[in-house]
Amino acid sequence: MLDHPFRRRTLLRGVGVLTTASLAAWVAGCGSDVDDALTFFFAANPEEADARMRVIDGFARQHPDIKVRILLSGPGPLQQISTFCAGGKCPDVLMAWELSYAGLADRGVFLDLRTMLARDRSFATQLQSDSIAALYETFSYDGGQYAFPEQWSGNYLYYNRRLFGEEGVPPPPSGWEQPWTFAEFLDTARALTKRDAAGRVSQWGFVDTFVPSLSAGLFAMNNGVPWSTPRMNPTHLNVGNEAFIEGFQFYADLASKHRVAPSASEVQSMATTDLFSLGKAAMALGGHWRYQTFDRVDGLDFDVTALPLGPKGRKPCSNIGATGLAIAASSRHQEQAWEFVKFAAGPAGQALIAKTGLFTPVLRSAIDSAGFAQAHRRLDNLAVLTAGPAHSQGLPITPAWPKAHALMDRTFGPVLRGSRPATSLIAMSRAVDEVLSSP
Repeated sequence: MLDHPFRRRTLLRGVGVLTTASLAAWVAGCGSDVDDALTFFFAANPEEADARMRVIDGFARQHPDIKVRILLSGPGPLQQISTFCAGGKCPDVLMAWELSYAGLADRGVFLDLRTMLARDRSFATQLQSDSIAALYETFSYDGGQYAFPEQWSGNYLYYNRRLFGEEGVPPPPSGWEQPWTFAEFLDTARALTKRDAAGRVSQWGFVDTFVPSLSAGLFAMNNGVPWSTPRMNPTHLNVGNEAFIEGFQFYADLASKHRVAPSASEVQSMATTDLFSLGKAAMALGGHWRYQTFDRVDGLDFDVTALPLGPKGRKPCSNIGATGLAIAASSRHQEQAWEFVKFAAGPAGQALIAKTGLFTPVLRSAIDSAGFAQAHRRLDNLAVLTAGPAHSQGLPITPAWPKAHALMDRTFGPVLRGSRPATSLIAMSRAVDEVLSSP
């Protein structure tokens, strides 16, 4: 049962109060209910909290003897996790992020789930047969398994079917197996960018609703080069590679040279998600977390398509962008936590996730389920989502990633603004490699 008997909508209306109250009560350690409950820490907006409550409700029905206390994070969830765990108050089950979990695993915060899998061979066999290797291995760090993936959050393109039709532009590919090229993508964006008599843009061909530096890296990946080889604990990033530079520059040129995408200053007055929602942009890069936002807009006729392939690329890809569920190594409720993680990351919980229309599940059985198809019935190109996880490449997994990314951002910024060429990444790459070599 839930520690707080809230219905989902009640939880969402009071999400800020619940966050503060839950964390305060839990940290204080007051009351036997706090001591006995299984604590689940996660970050979520109201829609995401609703989806997670469905999973928690389903778990409560199967395990009425395990009380779950939800701990909704405020700003800075990683800092909160570090603070709580250092103070001996680590939550039992924690959300893990692809690019940051390695640091926590390296410090011994997360339990190596191989210890639990070895005792639960039936579930281990089921999970192995139903999992997508690239997602599962995302949380396999330094020989251990520190979380199970719970959702795929890779990026792809949304496009406005009405705008394509009005301009007589052919629709983009329907899946990852029929790639289009950088050149075809640019031609399409040019054809769909409209200007008034004064030269002001009234409709953009392309907008980005993700993180520009990571989006530029995604175009580099689609030009045939991963961020790093190997992915786990790399000592060298490929940001100085010629193909990476060309892909990164292509993305930067969309705004600074070709003017088919808005610059950072041009989206100060209106967010890129709003530009697409209002029909003022024909294509938008984003992940599945944008689906419900666009789905709720009256009259917005959209579909999804794969990212374009660069001249040096072999197969189009998305990024993995997954979150996972981990168990605290210091948890006093490891058996109950194991049952919860098994449910949420296993077939039962993933089937519930599939029906929400908010997350893309990570198990094949859930991705290919009727529930997932029904939740996305407006899409013709559902294969972009169902095949997305299998067409994903990951970013580097290393405890040094936060430091490395902060260093890279200082060079990425001028390139993305068009004030420096992407070849400036070559000099930066040596400094980044030094950070990776001494995390």
